[in-house]
Order: sequence, then structure tokens, then C-alpha cells
Amino acid sequence: MIERKKYLDALIKRKWNGRIKVVTGIRRSGKSTLLFELFKNHLLEEGVPQKNIILVALDDDANENYRDPKKLSEYIREKVSDKKQKYYILIDEIQYAIAKAELTHREDPVKVYSVLNGFLHMNNIDVYVTGSNSKMLSKDISTEFRGRGDVVKVYPLSFAEFYAASNMDKIDAYNEYSMYGGMPYLLQLNSDEDKFNYLSDLFEEIYFKDIEERYTIKLPGVLRELTSDLCSSVGSLTNASKISRTLQSTQNKKADVETISAYLSYLTDSFLFSQSVRYDIKGKKYFEYPSKYYCTDIGLRNVRLGLRQQDETHIMENCIYNELIVRGYHVDVGVIPIVEKNDAGNRVQKNCEIDFIATKGSKRYYIQSALRMDDEIKEKTELRPLKAVNDSFKKIVVSKSYGKSWVDDDGILRINLIDFLLDEGSLDR
Repeated sequence: MIERKKYLDALIKRKWNGRIKVVTGIRRSGKSTLLFELFKNHLLEEGVPQKNIILVALDDDANENYRDPKKLSEYIREKVSDKKQKYYILIDEIQYAIAKAELTHREDPVKVYSVLNGFLHMNNIDVYVTGSNSKMLSKDISTEFRGRGDVVKVYPLSFAEFYAASNMDKIDAYNEYSMYGGMPYLLQLNSDEDKFNYLSDLFEEIYFKDIEERYTIKLPGVLRELTSDLCSSVGSLTNASKISRTLQSTQNKKADVETISAYLSYLTDSFLFSQSVRYDIKGKKYFEYPSKYYCTDIGLRNVRLGLRQQDETHIMENCIYNELIVRGYHVDVGVIPIVEKNDAGNRVQKNCEIDFIATKGSKRYYIQSALRMDDEIKEKTELRPLKAVNDSFKKIVVSKSYGKSWVDDDGILRINLIDFLLDEGSLDR
């Protein structure tokens, strides 16, 4: 059993806070284990009687009847009828209780939210649900739960979690992690073939089926090609128009911009990808497009591409992005205008990119991901946009070529990749 202390502590902290606890994240990232095993075991250790912990796994066919919100409500209310007792209600994959028709007519209330809101009026129950689709859950928290929903986002294993459970040294652990990622079940598999097949099956048997069952997918082939295209181009700027043209020219698949935009939202709503928007640092405004997309799990990305595109630079960048997201940062792509002379000696302005602007509350960090920093030209290229930023927020370069961390004469923190991944406080050194 992998200890997911960060997420378990988050649930413990929220006990009996008068809100619906909503645990969201990509399928197979460990939400069910967190709720039905780790959190349940915590409750039992605290002395909560087994009969006072009501478990309902809606993705289990044995509980198919309870996918009807009315029957779910009746079942739980019957279980908690003793007003002198306190109960914990743990419902797994709550999206199964949301009908497809309710998704396509969002002006109508979704019935399951009414059921959950009704539970809030019962003083003797504390409710926890998991779900694997942000459109049906986390994006609706503020409206459907009327300010009484509390989200805990669960991600695949971070590198620190993976390393702690792997019994490998740091280098071997990173090599394994950067190849197959952090889906928890992988730690039970030994062969490369088993790992490849498991991750490949997740796409076809879980993720694509989920999307196709929830939405009207008229072009399933385009959905799959779009997924592969996003995996291939992690860390590259793109938008729906560009993807539409690419699929037409390289795969001879026709799909209009509206279709591509819808499919992009399905892939991000299913937590398979995250979108990072460009931010003009000097102008203090966001660009409407293009954006970057990163895979929630690098192993899923690699296997989707048949392990053929092992571009270490992009893999490292994706791992850094995911680590920042896991740590709770909002992550944008930075754009900074720089004036320099061209070959003719004329002064011209060009926009340079900072890989990540990581923001949490009043904290902000400008971060460059640089696989190698062992030659003067590469170093100048990576540092130029950081030096062009005039504010006082911290500037950082993460690289595999560094040993111990150090701060250069320009106040820029240079940190080794593995040190960054293993130390949650590394940005504040």
C-alpha cells in the first residue's frame, strides 16, 4: 500500500466541515484506494464502527441500481436512519449517477447534485465522493453545491512518492518514472511488456470509453489522433485550428475547428491533459491562443506514442510541469519582449518564452526547464528571458547537468532536476 499522506491529510483536515468533499482526478490515479482503503482505515483506527462507514462504488455493476440518484438517496437515508449515530458516506465515481441527457442540457439541474445537497441538511452524516470528470464535478462545485463543496485533487504518483515506494536508487527511479510514469498499479508489475500493455489498455478500455459513453463522439478516429498529436507535441504551442490542419495534412482526417475544440475539452475534462496559457509578463495580460498542453502522466504519453518519441527535453519539461501542479501551483507559460539587434544592426523586438510561471497566493516563480546547461550558447539562450524580467520574483533554472544547487551572480537559482522533484521546498532554497 502506497502512503498518499498529502491527500489523506487533506481529507482528515476536512472531516465534519459541513461540506461535500469531492475527490477528483484521472481514472486509476488512486482515488478509490485513497477513499475506500486509506481513509476508511483511518476512520477505523479512530474508533469509527465499520457499520457507520457506508461505501458505495458506482463503477461496480453490483451497484448499478444506485446510479439512479433517487435510489442512491433512498439507500443511504435508510442506512443512516439512527439519528443518534454519526456516519461517513463514501461514494466512488459519482459521475455514474449523472445521466448523459443531463450533460447535454446543462440548463437543467443535475439530479445527483440535488441528492448530495440534500445530504448536507442531515447533521449525522459526513459525505465524500470521487469523480473522474471535471466538467461534471470540479467545475460545478461553486454553482451546484452553492459554495458547500470542497475539492481535493488527486494526481498519479509524484516522483517523490514513486521513488519512496520503488526500492530503486534515484537515477534508476527517474529513468523508470520518466518512461512509464506514476500510475500506482505499475509498482505491482515487473516486466516492461506488462507495464506497456497496462497503460495502453487504460486508453482504450477506460479513458476513450469513458469519453465516448459520456459524449456524442462522431469521429472516434479523430479523438484518438488528436490524443496522439497532443502527446507528440507536449510543450509546444498549439490550438484547435493548428491541430485541425495538422490532422488533415498528416493523417488525412477532416475535422472542423469546433469539433477539435470540443474534443480538447473532453480530454482535459477527463484529466488526461492540462492546458497552460501564455501570459504577457510585461503587459500583464493573457494571450487568447495558442496554448501548451501537458500529459497528466508521462507514462501514458510515452506509451500512446509506442515509446518511439523519447525526447528527453520534452519529457523533463512535462515532469516539471506536473510536479508544479501537484504542489498546488497555477502554471502559465511566460512571454517577455526583448529588444536586440539583428544581423543588419537594427534594433528589433522579439518575444521570448519562459517555460513556467508558477503562482500560489502571493508567491510567484519564473522557471526554465533546461536538460543541459553545459555550453555558453545554451546557457545564454536559457537565461536571457529570465534576466529580462524586471520584477523581484524568484528566477530558477532546473537542469539535469547541475550537481548541488547554487545561486549565480544574477540571483538565479540553479537546481538539479532530481533535487527539485524530491524536495517540495526546493523553490524556496
